[in-house]
Formats: sequence, structure tokens, C-alpha cells
Amino acid sequence: MDDLKQNPTCGIKIPKNLWPKKYVQEHNITNLWKYDLPSAWRLVYTIESDELKIVNIILEWFDHKEYEKRFNY
Repeated sequence: MDDLKQNPTCGIKIPKNLWPKKYVQEHNITNLWKYDLPSAWRLVYTIESDELKIVNIILEWFDHKEYEKRFNY
């Protein structure tokens, strides 16, 4: 979490054509990022901002197998 607090874009930006429809439909996202956690876990988040602040919104975290399922890899 400290990495994301210091740099909201420290993860890997996921190209729009790979976004799961679930995230677009449920959260109306405009960007999507992945952050690799220890033991092959993944954190998926989006970034929202206004004139005063930048906020990382965690959508899901899961092991690599579940991550592959969600993204149809």
C-alpha cells in the first residue's frame, strides 16, 4: 500500500482492450492498473482524481490463477 500511496501509477497499466467487462459495467472505469504482490498475487485498481486529490480504488486482489480467469488468459 505504501507504494501506491507514494506513486498511484506504480503498477502496470492494463490496455483497454484487455479490461474485463465486469469492471467497466460495475465501476465505469476509465483506467485500469495491476500491481504484482508477493507469492504471485495480483492487485487490480483504478485511479480517480479531481483538482485536489488522487485516489486509488482497489477493485480486486487475487492469486494468479484467479487473475488469469478474470482476464481470460
